Amino acid sequence: MKYLVVAALTACVVAAHAAPLQTLPTAGTLVVVPAFGEVTHVNDQANATLSVEEVDKDKAVAASRVNAKMKQGLEVLKKADPKATLKTQNYYTYPVYPEEPAPVPGQPRKPRVPTAWRVGQSVQLVTTNLDSLPKTVAAAQSVLSLNNLHFSLSPATTKKMDDERIAATYLNLNERINAIAGAMGRNVGDAVLDTVDFEGSGNYSNRVEVTGARAMAYAAAPPAPPAPGQVVEPSFEPGETTLQMRLVGKVRFK
Repeated sequence: MKYLVVAALTACVVAAHAAPLQTLPTAGTLVVVPAFGEVTHVNDQANATLSVEEVDKDKAVAASRVNAKMKQGLEVLKKADPKATLKTQNYYTYPVYPEEPAPVPGQPRKPRVPTAWRVGQSVQLVTTNLDSLPKTVAAAQSVLSLNNLHFSLSPATTKKMDDERIAATYLNLNERINAIAGAMGRNVGDAVLDTVDFEGSGNYSNRVEVTGARAMAYAAAPPAPPAPGQVVEPSFEPGETTLQMRLVGKVRFK
């Protein structure tokens, strides 16, 4: 009797698998479809910060040297890259104190007297002239110090790439809707795009990747020894920026 029951159950399972797959009705179905878009472009803008700092026991002397060097550095930058945007910033002056032994408990602490003054100022340079950037920085480094440099997309290129990013994301949405309609056994013509959410689910991120192509171009020939007071041109790699976007579309099938 036990074997008859097992045989009957097995027959039911085989019959169930042999029966044709029943497709659920999809009329009026609302489908939520995520989509993704990505575009990449070579960075075409540089943002550099150059500075000067002086230390002297006479505050006026230190400030005068900083002022003179910054004026000279600005003239060098303007001559090397006339179309660059310059912005002076971060002027500081503060005292330098000598190291003192730990105070003795119970004894009054002597007033601190500065032994020198530290004065500095920086300038920000923004330019799209990347071909001349190494020459510009090298010329400025004869007077100023390069503290920071990063590359990005210019505003015009960012606007263009943002338009392309939106188009790429919307194209991906349409591709996924076509795939989903096929999987549901429906004609994509029966689908109506109900909602496209760019803002609520938009997930934007920028990324800069550095490759060696441009750096190798600068290093292909060994530089000649610099003349006294001159700086050998540095090697820069602007890299590229990848812009990403996510959106969510809601599709309703008739």
